[in-house]
Amino acid sequence: MKFEISREGALKQLDAFINSELSNYSFKRNFDLGPNDKSNVSCLSPYISHRLITEYEVAKTVLAKFPYQKVEKYIQEIFWRVYWKGWLELRPQVWTDFTEDLKGIEEDKNYQKAVSGKTEIQCFNDWVNELKENNYLHNHTRMWFASIWIFTLNLPWQKGAEFFMKHLFDGDAASNTLSWRWVAGLQTKGKHYVAQGWNIAKFTKNKYKDVSLNEDAAPLVDRREYKLSSLEINKDDLESKTLVFFESELNIETLNLKDYQNIYCVFLSNEKRKIKFDEKVINFKKKIIEDQVNRFSNIKVIDEFGLDKLTNEIKAMDVIYPSVGENLSFLKSIKKKKNLNYNFIVREVDEFCWQFSNKGYFNFKSNIPKIIQKIT
Repeated sequence: MKFEISREGALKQLDAFINSELSNYSFKRNFDLGPNDKSNVSCLSPYISHRLITEYEVAKTVLAKFPYQKVEKYIQEIFWRVYWKGWLELRPQVWTDFTEDLKGIEEDKNYQKAVSGKTEIQCFNDWVNELKENNYLHNHTRMWFASIWIFTLNLPWQKGAEFFMKHLFDGDAASNTLSWRWVAGLQTKGKHYVAQGWNIAKFTKNKYKDVSLNEDAAPLVDRREYKLSSLEINKDDLESKTLVFFESELNIETLNLKDYQNIYCVFLSNEKRKIKFDEKVINFKKKIIEDQVNRFSNIKVIDEFGLDKLTNEIKAMDVIYPSVGENLSFLKSIKKKKNLNYNFIVREVDEFCWQFSNKGYFNFKSNIPKIIQKIT
């Protein structure tokens, strides 16, 4: 399975999916047809997670060709990513606790067997190898994988979420972390997802039959409570001539930006990340950044050392808001140390959507017509 690593390639892939498969999406979407056939899903998430194309571009393009009623399921799935991001923005402590929890979890022999694909569950082993080889898994398979990891192999959900983030091209702090919490029964307390053998057989077209799993597992329990907080995004007109952005927000051409003398894309090395990326993921991100740089004449790519040098000279800058996750955590860690002032540039439509992430997805889903009205 190969991804064409460019914005142009992403748009072509979107167009091809709309014209050939979208009309059948709601009937076919849950089937995992194997690593060499993902034709029943759009496979746009590696681009969307980096905002090479945005969720709103995808929705707008789809709705230009189909009425909402015909593509409602696909639009809802696209907006899950927006919902998760908004949910985490309103409860950022969840990300902090997740990364802190990882520090205290041992990678024992059972963990090593799982990540090496050497368990007694053949479908799970195959998915481990597919993830490492293709850096992508079908969404339904991700749910089965997480359920097996948590309830049959009895491994910590945090290490599973970390394993996905290490290897997925579309790894995203919000979607990945919160999806694992949802499977575990922590996101909606007491409501978990337990993989069933019959379901795996049906949706792999009997590739995997008679899979022996713990199908009666109770949801996990975590006594920590996460109260709703208000969005805390610095917005001050600093009259800066310097713009900084990260690989999680690459699509700067769809933002209303002023003229800048200098534009920097910051790509943190593994040494500065709480979760270390697989080499193929690093290379994928570098190529996506390269595509963006090639379309602009004044973007310079720097790492944390380049940013350190830059902030010795410039103390005020505009920053495209990277959302809760690695990049924002790093930015906050150097703010006080370097005595920085920055003005966050946030997509207006993101903030509009995130207000509906204060409750469950049903509440968010009921507001999708308002969002569509906003973007069209």
